[in-house]
Amino acid sequence: MRDLMILTKVPIAATSTLSALSVYLLAGGGGGMGLAFLFAGVCLAAMGASALNEWQERDLDALMERTRRRPIPAGRISQSAALLLAVALVAAGLVLTWEVFGVLPAFLCLGAVFWYNAVYTPLKRLSAFAVVPGSVIGAIPPAIGWTAAGADLLDARLASLCFFFFLWQVPHFWLLLYRYGEEYERAGYPSLKKLLGKRGLARLTFVWLATAAASVLLLPLFGAVLSPASVWILGVAAMALTAGSLPLLGDRPAPRVFRAAFAAVNLFALLVMAALAAEPYWPGSLSLALR
Repeated sequence: MRDLMILTKVPIAATSTLSALSVYLLAGGGGGMGLAFLFAGVCLAAMGASALNEWQERDLDALMERTRRRPIPAGRISQSAALLLAVALVAAGLVLTWEVFGVLPAFLCLGAVFWYNAVYTPLKRLSAFAVVPGSVIGAIPPAIGWTAAGADLLDARLASLCFFFFLWQVPHFWLLLYRYGEEYERAGYPSLKKLLGKRGLARLTFVWLATAAASVLLLPLFGAVLSPASVWILGVAAMALTAGSLPLLGDRPAPRVFRAAFAAVNLFALLVMAALAAEPYWPGSLSLALR
């Protein structure tokens, strides 16, 4: 069971559903079984995509200390069994999403799997900047939640939400890269850390991080959140994240600076999602009229 959880990256898959769930609530989908079915459908597809990713990268995983003990390179799960499980999980997630919410959310879910496994995963072997187009993956779950609640895919409010989650993905990964960059290089992946150096990577990460923080201001501007409580929470959190990450601009940022920034950017995303989920319940909110 533990190997299956590692193969399908259950904690990461479950966490990746949070943006879909928070936007579903924001768009008036409500709680109850609808929320539970959305979690199950998106999580199953994410677990399948994760297992497929491990199958795709099994040769390179065997070269890195951090990943060589994963089930496939360690030989505890066969390649064919891993591939079969991945396809079954993706299919189950898509069918469940289609049956409960219709074709559009299911199609978006399929699009996320395609972008992750057919675009981003191969691109990582070719470009150190693969995470930038790869971060489109982060913009899709909010659209799944939005359309599952019956809201319009072409609504500008959704665009502002997707834009934030797209931007957030980039510094999240680059801060992780600082910790594991040497392993990626030894496995043959192009490394932004090697290309720019630690100082250059830190400064570029700060720019993206500050831009992601500022992008939450688009949410009230486009009407995705309107309650004074949400606007204040998002504004203060954005300023705190930007100010707290200023040490990244130092000449030689210490490892603790990167660890602190990584924790901060993830906490910031959780705070944004909590604010989105709570928005319909704040006084002064108009989010229940999103449809």
